[in-house]
Amino acid sequence: MKRTQRRPLSIDRRQLLTGLGGLGSIGATNLLSCNAAATGIGSAAIGPHFPAKAKRVIHLFMNGGPFQGDLFDPKPLLEKYAGTKPAGADLLTERPTAGLLPSPFRFQPRGQSGVPVSELLPNISRHIDDICVLKSLHADNPNHGPALLQMNNGTIIPTRPSMGAWFLYGLGSENANLPGYVVLCPGRPVRFSILWNSAFLPSEHQGTYINHSTIQPDKMLPHLSNTKWDHQTQRDQLELLRQINAEHLVSRAGDSVLKARNESMQTAYRMQFAASEAFDVNRETKQSKEAYGPGHFANGCLLARRLVERGVRFVQVYYGNGQPWDTHSGHDETVPKLCKNIDQPIAALIADLKQRGLLEDTLIVWGGEFGRTPTSENGNGRDHNHHGFSMWMAGGGVKGGLSYGETDDFGFKSVIDKVHVHDLHATILHLLGLDHERLTFRHAGRDFRLTDVYGRVIHEILA
Repeated sequence: MKRTQRRPLSIDRRQLLTGLGGLGSIGATNLLSCNAAATGIGSAAIGPHFPAKAKRVIHLFMNGGPFQGDLFDPKPLLEKYAGTKPAGADLLTERPTAGLLPSPFRFQPRGQSGVPVSELLPNISRHIDDICVLKSLHADNPNHGPALLQMNNGTIIPTRPSMGAWFLYGLGSENANLPGYVVLCPGRPVRFSILWNSAFLPSEHQGTYINHSTIQPDKMLPHLSNTKWDHQTQRDQLELLRQINAEHLVSRAGDSVLKARNESMQTAYRMQFAASEAFDVNRETKQSKEAYGPGHFANGCLLARRLVERGVRFVQVYYGNGQPWDTHSGHDETVPKLCKNIDQPIAALIADLKQRGLLEDTLIVWGGEFGRTPTSENGNGRDHNHHGFSMWMAGGGVKGGLSYGETDDFGFKSVIDKVHVHDLHATILHLLGLDHERLTFRHAGRDFRLTDVYGRVIHEILA
C-alpha cells in the first residue's frame, strides 16, 4: 500500500513536547485545570432562558461552617435555657453535644431596614440595606465532605458538575482571554478540586484553581510569561499542536477532554497578556488596597472584583485552606478573629462594586456548607448543624435590607420559609436568566441538572 506523505511541519515535534511548559499561563502540568477558560470557543453556550438580573457571581465561601447565632440569627432564649437541652435542642448532628450555649456577642438593628447584625461585623452591617439574609437554610448531611459537595455541586454524589460549571455551560464566558470560572483558594487544596470540577459536562467548563497565597501574578500563575520563545514562535508551536491533535482526534471523535486540552493551550497563550494585567492587584491605588485590608481573603475579594469587571462569570473566594470555621472547641475565642479577617474585605467589595455600577448585576453569595449547633461541644465548641443555618446574598437582582425565613427559638432548625440548598441554587440560576428545570445535560441515559429533581425559586427575595 502506498503511504501518503505528510505535509512538513514548521517546528520539530520533539521541540514542541519538551517546550510545553513555556506556553504561558500555568504550564503543562496545570493546563487541564485551566480548561474552563475558553467557554464559547469549544462549545456554544445554551444562553439565558429569560432576561437576567445578574451577569456574574462572586461566592464567598466560609469553609467549615459559621455559627448563625453569632452573626445574623440572634436567639435571646439561649440565655434563659443555657446549659439545658429542652425539646427542639436535641437534634442529631455529627457528634454528641451538651446543653444550650448562648452566644456572647451582641446584636443591633442596622441600616434603615433594621435587620439585626452582630457586633462582630461592624463594616458589613453598614451595608445591610444591600443584603438579603437567608436565615432558614437547611441541607441533607452534617459531614463536611457530603455537605461541601451539596453546596458546591448540588448533590452529595462526587461525580456531578459544580455549580460554576453549570453556569458556564448555560451562559459561557464574556472574556475569551481569561477563565470563565476562577477559584481563589490559598495553598494546595487537592482534595477540594472536586468542588470545581465539570464531571460529565464538557471539560472546558471546569474551574481554574488559583493559589493566591501570594499576590504576585507570576507566583499565582506559574510560567505566565515565556522567556524562551517569542510570540510568533509560540503561535507556530500551537499550530503544530493543533495539527497533531487534529490527526489524533480523527479516530476519537467527540473526545471532550482532548478538545478541552486544545482550548486550554490557546487560552494559556492569550492569558500571557490578559492575566498579567487582571491578576496584578499592585495596579490598584494605595487607597483601594487599604480599603480591602491585608491578608489572603482581602486579596481574594479585591481579585474577585478585578476579575468580574473583566468578564469572568463566576469567582469563588475561599476563606482559608481546610475548615477554618470548624470550631469544635475554643469557639468563642476563634470566631472574633475569623470575623475580623472577613468584615473589612467584604464591606470593601460591596462598596467597590456599588461605586463602579457593578453591584446591580453582580450577585454576591456568602456562607459555608452548613451552620453550627446552639448546643455545646467540648465545653466551648459547636458541632456541625445542617438543620438550620444562615447565608446571605447581595446585588444581582436580590432585595436588600431583607431577612427571610426563621429558625426555631434556639436557632437549631429551619421552621418558617425553609430554604434547601436546591432552592438556593435554583434562585441563583434564575437570577442569571436560567431556568433550573430546563438547564439539563443528557448523560448515562437521563437528563441531569444542578438541582437534581428538586428546587424552587425564592421569588419573595427577588427585587
